[in-house]
Amino acid sequence: MSSIPAGEFSAWLTGMVAAIAGEQDSDVPCGGCTACCRSSQFVHIGADEADTLAHIDPQLLFPAPLMPAGHVVMGYDEHGSCPMLIDDVCSIYEHRPRTCRTYDCRVFPAAGIEPDDKPLIADRARRWEFDYADSDARSLHDAVRAAARFVRERDEAPSSATQLAVLAVENHASFTERNELPGGESST
Repeated sequence: MSSIPAGEFSAWLTGMVAAIAGEQDSDVPCGGCTACCRSSQFVHIGADEADTLAHIDPQLLFPAPLMPAGHVVMGYDEHGSCPMLIDDVCSIYEHRPRTCRTYDCRVFPAAGIEPDDKPLIADRARRWEFDYADSDARSLHDAVRAAARFVRERDEAPSSATQLAVLAVENHASFTERNELPGGESST
């Protein structure tokens, strides 16, 4: 299995943090990969995503559990594919949900997490290979992985690999060398 260039880690991390915060879309070099679109995933669509909602048949949408009114999820077909995936291409790409705009499977190798319940995504994630501009970039990657280990060891750790990986990215700064205490605990 050949590796796929994931880009420079520091730049990826900066972009991923911004995408998680809703400040920008992820810029994933998918290269025709549609693993995330074919992995039996429910896609959350916020009540404020009017343009997206205008391009999806309402019969494909269901109220999002534990979310305010107006939030919906779009399911998948009997093969696990997004109903908007037609001939292996997103039929609403320019109008796709925010969830799709920010999704980036490089978050799994960044956090050192295997998405066990999503084999197509796991296969793709295993192939990503980050570059490092310098030792600081490697330290940042170590911090993301330390954050993932920390979160995973907690009783209230999320059961979803995606949620765990995102939490690791969001909390990595607490695990940089200057903030890490012996035993892996954070000083912040």
